[in-house]
Amino acid sequence: MTNSQRPTTSNQQPITVAILAGGKSSRLGRDKAFVEVRGRPLIEDLLAQTDGLGAETLIVTNNPEAYRYLNLSLFSDVLPERGPLGGLYTALSAASQPHVLCLACDMPFVIRPLIDYLISLISEGDADAVVPRLGGLVEPLRAIYARTCLAPIRAALEADQLALHKFLAASGLRVRFVEEAEIDRFDSQHLSFININTTEDLEWARKLTRDS
Repeated sequence: MTNSQRPTTSNQQPITVAILAGGKSSRLGRDKAFVEVRGRPLIEDLLAQTDGLGAETLIVTNNPEAYRYLNLSLFSDVLPERGPLGGLYTALSAASQPHVLCLACDMPFVIRPLIDYLISLISEGDADAVVPRLGGLVEPLRAIYARTCLAPIRAALEADQLALHKFLAASGLRVRFVEEAEIDRFDSQHLSFININTTEDLEWARKLTRDS
């Protein structure tokens, strides 16, 4: 896709880019953010791919010392041990901008035309969230959330209802789902939604990088 095919972003609201790096990486056995897919730590690669995308970039991590060298704003979970929903709550709490682009640190491929499209939908209908959906399954960790989500997320966390997909279904928020046909216009291979949980996933991501 050429730059001329990207949706224009000139009139969009400012956003915060938030990388969620709070997972325990139990299946991989090491911190996902520092594995190498393109010859450098994944967190550095994500920052390079999102360079210039938002008004600010922050990292949600419970191991801030490991990320200090990046010279970015680092935030530990406001409510510990609450999984990705807790990480999202922390990101929204810390953000200075009205919308947050949430990116999981273990999803190595940032397809900028798709991200631009998601951002372009912010003003479409005053949605509280813009969330991709593939085959009926939501992809909540490559999505955009407004700060209006803060109170409903807090309520879900305090009720110990931690599943992000269930939260989106039951929260009463206005969610703009981005369906597969829309996604295919910008990311026909669905690379955006590949995540690294195991050594096999890591090797596959490296192979995709070599073959691209």
